[in-house]
Amino acid sequence: MSLNITRPIVFFDLETTGVNIVKDRIVEISILKVFPNGNRESKTWLVNPTIPIPNETTKVHGITDEKVKNEPNFKELYLEIFDLIKDCDLAGYNSNKFDIPLLVEEFLRCDKHFKFSDFKAIDVQNIFHKMEQRTLSAAYKFYCDKDLINAHSAEADTQATYEILLAQIEKYKELKNDTNFLSEFSQRGGKSIDMAGFIKLNEKNQLVLTFGKNKGRTLEAIYEENPGYFSWVIQADFPQFTKNILREFISTMKLKRKFEK
Repeated sequence: MSLNITRPIVFFDLETTGVNIVKDRIVEISILKVFPNGNRESKTWLVNPTIPIPNETTKVHGITDEKVKNEPNFKELYLEIFDLIKDCDLAGYNSNKFDIPLLVEEFLRCDKHFKFSDFKAIDVQNIFHKMEQRTLSAAYKFYCDKDLINAHSAEADTQATYEILLAQIEKYKELKNDTNFLSEFSQRGGKSIDMAGFIKLNEKNQLVLTFGKNKGRTLEAIYEENPGYFSWVIQADFPQFTKNILREFISTMKLKRKFEK
C-alpha cells in the first residue's frame, strides 16, 4: 500500500549527544521524503555537534567524536536540510516529544524559525503505544515481521518508522490513511503547542502549562495573578521555542491591556 497524502511527508530520525532538548546537539540526521505519487527521496548526514559526545551516548548509537570531527556542523547544513523538509508534513518515532523539538532548537540557533501551524506531525510511537505499547524494534517485528538491523542508526530507524506506519494503517481499520487524522491521533495528553509539551491546549482550547506549581492552569490566569512568573521561565532552562511562544503571549496580553484602558 501507499500513504494517502496530498503533499510530501518527511520521515526523519536524529542521533544526538543526549536527551536534553535544550543542551544536546544532533550528530546524525536521516530523512526519508515521501511524495504524493509514491516517489521517495532519502538523505543522511553525519553532523559535528561542536560539543563532546558522552561515552554512554556513543555506546547507544556508535558515533564517536573522532567519527564526526571532520563533518559539517548544523549551521553548515541547515539550509540544505530546510530545503528538503519545507512545505512538508513530518513523521518520526517519539518525534513529537523529542526529535521535532530538538530539530527546531537547532534551527533557532541558526535564526531559522518554524510555525507548527505550517505542518502536521505524525508520531508513530504514540500510535504504537496507543495500540500495542512496545519499543521500536518490537514494533518493527510486530507490524512488519522483520528484525531491526542496525538499531540506533538514524537511517535504519527512519526506514523502519516509515514501514511501521504503513503497516499500522493496514492493520487497524480505525486508522484513516490521512495525514490530518494520523497527526491528531498521534497526539498524547492534549495538543502540544510548543511540541516539547510544556504548553498545551486544554479541552476549552486554552493555553495551559503542564509543569510546576502552575500545572494545568491557563497562561492568562497565571499572567493576571503573577506576570513575573513568565520572566522566570524565559530566563530558565527551557527550549527556545517554548520561550518564544511565551514572549508572543506576553506581547498579546500587554496589547490587550492597552486597548482595555
